[in-house]
Amino acid sequence: MRIVKVSIFLIPIFLIFGYWASSTPVLTTRLNGYEIAPFAVLADADLEGTILKGADLHGVVLNKANLKNSMLADSDLSGANLTGADLSGADLSGADLSGAELFTANLEGANLKGTNLKGANLRGANLRGALMSDSDMTGANLTGVDLYGAIMTNALLPDGKIHG
Repeated sequence: MRIVKVSIFLIPIFLIFGYWASSTPVLTTRLNGYEIAPFAVLADADLEGTILKGADLHGVVLNKANLKNSMLADSDLSGANLTGADLSGADLSGADLSGAELFTANLEGANLKGTNLKGANLRGANLRGALMSDSDMTGANLTGVDLYGAIMTNALLPDGKIHG
């Protein structure tokens, strides 16, 4: 397992956008010596087994990333792009995935207990055997989702139905 330190840093905006503007406090996540600012692009990253508990990753692009067996509990992944990401076996309990793009993501066996999935796009996602108790999926797109063996006790669904 890789350990990741979550900290608050004062960094110049040009480090995020590529030009100098001013310094501002930005919540970043430190990953093996690199800072991950909100809306960073980490497409195709291999982060298998990484510990990112409580990390601020809102808006981060992680499409096709390998996050197998990663610890993302209580993390902010709101608005993140996780299209085609492998989150199988990941712990996302208590995480905020509101408005996240999880199109065709693999969440097989993932722990999504108490996760906020309001407005998330889970179209075509694999949620086989996932623990989804107490999750809020209000307004989420669950079209074509594979929920075989998923545990959904007390989960809030978009309209009480799952389509396709």
